[in-house]
Amino acid sequence: MTEEPNTTELTVVVPCYNEAANVAPMVQRLEAALRGIAWEVVFVDDDSPDGTIREVRAIAAHDPRVRGIRRIGRRGLASAVTEGVLSSSAVHVAVIDGDLQHDETILPAMLAAVQGGAEVAVGSRHTEGGEAGSGFSASRAKVSDAGTRMAALLLPTPVGDPMSGFFLMRQSLFEAIAPNLSSRGFKILLDLLLSAKRPLRVAEVPYRFRPRVAGESKLDAAVLLEFLGLLLDKALGGWLPWRFISFAAVGLIGVGVHLAVLGLASRVPGMQFEVAQWMATLVAMTANFLLNNRITYRDSRLKGRRLLPGLLLFYLVCGIGAVANVGIAGLLVRENLAGWGLAGAAGALLTGVWNYAVSSTLVWRSR
Repeated sequence: MTEEPNTTELTVVVPCYNEAANVAPMVQRLEAALRGIAWEVVFVDDDSPDGTIREVRAIAAHDPRVRGIRRIGRRGLASAVTEGVLSSSAVHVAVIDGDLQHDETILPAMLAAVQGGAEVAVGSRHTEGGEAGSGFSASRAKVSDAGTRMAALLLPTPVGDPMSGFFLMRQSLFEAIAPNLSSRGFKILLDLLLSAKRPLRVAEVPYRFRPRVAGESKLDAAVLLEFLGLLLDKALGGWLPWRFISFAAVGLIGVGVHLAVLGLASRVPGMQFEVAQWMATLVAMTANFLLNNRITYRDSRLKGRRLLPGLLLFYLVCGIGAVANVGIAGLLVRENLAGWGLAGAAGALLTGVWNYAVSSTLVWRSR
């Protein structure tokens, strides 16, 4: 029996988390916007607790154009997009957010732009005819604007809206670039543009960014920090891993916390250095855990019942480093080799190195 060849022209990839209420409206809107085009939609769900994948399966049961990928133990928009695109055998792929804020009616114009010679068509809020204000809160606008300014410093070709999560390109081009992607964070378009190893021909199609109807935004200050890590990763040519950069940045904050607590403790009459160092170490470890859980390991973040065991495990595996921290710092003080501040910094640095070595494999290991 000879199978019919795949004739799908366009796969629309929708990365989603807690977007159950938006699944059916998204399919309806795509159906209206893509009349006359052979299309399919792939919802890539990061095991949403609100039943997003159930909504997808219910529609897929009677509409073969709808597919769903449920990811367990993996999280993050960029990696979700990568899995969705690599699951496609269509000629072209588009990426659109699951919150209905992107204007799906411009997809035919984006497809025409790529068919006409562009390598990437970007749904742009910052080109003539586009608008972002109505869909952004003031805080989200600041995050997006800051990211756009930073991205412009590294991009090989000018793009008005490099923070856009709405774009279309040939599937074969994405697949060629995919091995170079960091696949972390939320800004997959920027990752693609910086990982292509050459300037890509970009066409920007204006659209009006809509207000969110259901669900809640995932864009916050932590996303901007994650985005900064991506820029540093690309600026350094990938030789220093993004996660290490983020972990090191959090570690610097932890050193500041450690020294601040140590400074306060030093003013307590009768306080011994070793006791103060233990106090500062515990507070810094807690701060590092919470920040790394929020930023560095955002894609495998510990939540709910897993948070406290994760913190306790973090304390446990970092105990050896903490013992060395206090021991070395105490030795430096007793031998008059350093003052409290320098000795505390040396001990905290040792703990930070140990924390990085064990965190990925024991605390935030893949599940």
